[in-house]
Amino acid sequence: MNTEDHIKKWLNDELTPAEKEAFEQDEDFALYQAIVGGAKKFKASDFSEPKSFEDFKSAYEAQHSAGKTSNWRSRILRIAGMVVIAIGIYYGVFYKTVAHIETLASEQTTIELPDQSEVTLNAGSVILYDKKDWEDNRRLTLSGEAYFKVAKGKTFDVITSQATVTVVGTEFNVKQRENYFEVQCFEGIVRVTSRAGKTKELLAGDTYRLLDDVYTWGKTTFVEPQWTQNRSTFKAVPFEAVIAEMERQYDIKIIVDNVNTERLFTGGFMHDDIEKALLSVTEPMDLTFKINGSNDVVIHGNKK
Repeated sequence: MNTEDHIKKWLNDELTPAEKEAFEQDEDFALYQAIVGGAKKFKASDFSEPKSFEDFKSAYEAQHSAGKTSNWRSRILRIAGMVVIAIGIYYGVFYKTVAHIETLASEQTTIELPDQSEVTLNAGSVILYDKKDWEDNRRLTLSGEAYFKVAKGKTFDVITSQATVTVVGTEFNVKQRENYFEVQCFEGIVRVTSRAGKTKELLAGDTYRLLDDVYTWGKTTFVEPQWTQNRSTFKAVPFEAVIAEMERQYDIKIIVDNVNTERLFTGGFMHDDIEKALLSVTEPMDLTFKINGSNDVVIHGNKK
């Protein structure tokens, strides 16, 4: 039995006692243990659907056959190949039923979940859910922003780093960004449970916001999130959050010069014209901007 087969059987706990004893005597066994031990600590969101074992095996063999320079180089290539194989097998076994949907900068996408619930992801967002277990546990993890139209049925949970949103059947928007969390309820009732264990219920038109661990209530008159209509809106949020959203929607890099990014901003910008968008956010703040040839943007403050 070759080393790849040993690794595969070891990860699946299929080695006989004699094979296991022999495998544990391998000079690289400690490395394999460290690889899998570390892999188990990774979040599923760090991985897409894994390649097959044969794909990893082929990649390893290509690396190994190319290492003809010296003994130490050959050994490093062999170990590197085993790292890829071990992680590939581990996630092939334990995460093969996890669906991973991700949007890039300036991209939106709508997907249908197994129960016909609908999710629209804003730019720079990720959701993960277990396809196999969905009928019993309607639960997904969100990083970013998404608009949900939930089919009636069992409890539906949206888990983020700041809080968990729970509904049965409704329409709502969840926004999770660094130091910022917001839920807008457009239909039905939404329950939000923060990391600290505090629970709040939102009715249609209610907005719940958590900014730097301080929560506030608000109202919305919209019937759906404005970003689904290619417009980002803000109400008393730090200007740095506006900049980050513009970078996400236009796939650009914004540099600030003499700008207080902690100032609160209320307003919005469209997603279809970068110059108009920049005017929309700089003029109310008495700022100016310049678009460089590389599509980078510099926002300047008032230097008086």
